[in-house]
Amino acid sequence: MDLLDDPIPGSNTPEFSVSEIAGRVKKLIEGELGWVRIKGEVGRVVLARSGHLYFDLKDDRNVLSCMTWKGQVSGLGTMPEEGMEVVAEGRMTASGFQSKFSLNAERIAIAGEGALMALLEKRKKALAAEGLFDAERKKALPYLPDVIGVVTSLQGAVIRDILHRLRDRFPRKVLIWPVAVQGAACAPEVARAIAGFNALEPGGAMPRPDLIVVARGGGSVEDLWGFNEEAVARAVAASEIPLISAVGHETDTTLIDFASDQRAPTPTAAAEMAVPVRHELLAWVEQAGGRMTSSISSGLLRRSQRMRDLTRALPRPDALVEGPRQRLDVLGGRLGPALISGVQRRRVRLSDVSGSLRPVMLGRQLRAESQRLDAMSDRLAPALGRIAAHRREQLEARSARLAARLLMQDVEQAQVRLGTVSSRLQAVGTRQITELRARLEAMDRLRETLSYKATLARGYAVVRGGGEIVTSKADAEAASGLEIEFSDGKLKLGGGATKKARAKPPEQGSLF
Repeated sequence: MDLLDDPIPGSNTPEFSVSEIAGRVKKLIEGELGWVRIKGEVGRVVLARSGHLYFDLKDDRNVLSCMTWKGQVSGLGTMPEEGMEVVAEGRMTASGFQSKFSLNAERIAIAGEGALMALLEKRKKALAAEGLFDAERKKALPYLPDVIGVVTSLQGAVIRDILHRLRDRFPRKVLIWPVAVQGAACAPEVARAIAGFNALEPGGAMPRPDLIVVARGGGSVEDLWGFNEEAVARAVAASEIPLISAVGHETDTTLIDFASDQRAPTPTAAAEMAVPVRHELLAWVEQAGGRMTSSISSGLLRRSQRMRDLTRALPRPDALVEGPRQRLDVLGGRLGPALISGVQRRRVRLSDVSGSLRPVMLGRQLRAESQRLDAMSDRLAPALGRIAAHRREQLEARSARLAARLLMQDVEQAQVRLGTVSSRLQAVGTRQITELRARLEAMDRLRETLSYKATLARGYAVVRGGGEIVTSKADAEAASGLEIEFSDGKLKLGGGATKKARAKPPEQGSLF
């Protein structure tokens, strides 16, 4: 073979397809590297609609693409944010579709305390800008809550210290919501506990706390990091129940301390803030009761002395009634003569009035009234005659309007109008019938045009077998009998006739 005919002279390198080489690279990367831990700065972060998380890890020279599938996001531990320095753990893989390799990150941790403090400061500024730490939104703590809700871990000395301190100061009902106080489960469990206490209905089967205490012992920044998560800070700020944060020691500071209504340096101090000292409260109540009794007694004494002073300035009862009694005696002495003089005046007036009531005067008045009545009766008869004549004229005028001749004229006019209307209706009906008949004929002609009968008239035929139209040779051979429809009638053929007809060549214009 001529060397010029060989495209690669002397080459014995095996050939791969693109998919094969991509698969080899994928197996090589996943087999050689496997599970790795990579430290770097988080670059672009994208949370897709599907729930998958995509982000970049970079250093001063290179960028590595990373992805976390939807089911793995909840187990990351820390959500990556742009600019955060983290350590990502996962498996290296390669995508033959785009010829890229990437890290399938399953766990993410903050790289170093310095990075944690930088991230904490960044979150603190962002939440403060939203107003979550404003003093105006903080609520006052109840003086003596009936029920106290405690969010903490059941393991450890924190819950025992709180319960012991509450028992010493002022025993109260305590509801404990156990949570994880460090690790990946800390933040979501604490946020759910705060929201759960707020969701309880007042007066329900489970009492709603009047105060919430979130407590945890001391620890490193990493141990307390769950209380620096944004979800916890927002849950504390959204709580309608007053909340005390008691996380870590006095020197430890978390975001929950800024969002809470009151910060306690230790869990024991939180219990002291929650309730007063019972003995001190009883002593104060006794002192207040003594002061109130003394104040009431002194007030009564002062008012009694003032009443006595006022009674000295009042006149004697006899002096108060002497004046009215004298006026009564004077008026009683004047009453008898006044009654006698009143009776005498009325008797004189009666005499004067009775003098004018003699029979002569009464007869004169009766005659005057009789004459006035006669005069009015004379005027009444002509008035009644005039009214009757006027009413009679009105009756004659109305009866003239109801003459039979006028009624006949109205009937004749109505008959003329009725004839005109009926003739118009008849003309319209005739015209509509003519139009409908023309449309019916046109549609019938269209039906004849579209019907297969016109096709039969041009020399074609319709073949049926068993009542069904036959469209192929196989159907015709399978039929027991055939029926052929021409334009001038139908022809039936038996089985033998079918074979003879198949032997003859088809005539022009038929369907055979």
